[in-house]
Amino acid sequence: MPHFIIDCSQDILQQRSPDELMDTVYKAADETGLFAPNDIKVRLQPYQYYRLGTDKRSFLHVFGYIMEGRSKEQKANLSRQICIRLSELLADISFLSVNMSDFETATYSNKALIHPENTDKDRHFGL
Repeated sequence: MPHFIIDCSQDILQQRSPDELMDTVYKAADETGLFAPNDIKVRLQPYQYYRLGTDKRSFLHVFGYIMEGRSKEQKANLSRQICIRLSELLADISFLSVNMSDFETATYSNKALIHPENTDKDRHFGL
């Protein structure tokens, strides 16, 4: 936790490498201090086929999924910091956006949580 999924038009990868984009999101998230560095996960999905509004050529959107418990201000700052960093990296992009969504603790599960020896229900158990 957290997960950041970058959707972008494929032409973005002609401007910046996948590692540059993912590292930018990772570093912005890490620098907020909201997460343990080892918990941050970033993935990138480029799209060859897409449709945008009139005169829009390229896009990038970051979907952030974080565990509930952060304030609206913290989530807004996280979105803003990621957007600022990506704007600096991709000055000519047509459409750039970021949003955060909460995972509910009650409905979240992972391999650590289902481990029979994890009696404390620590989602980092065994990692």
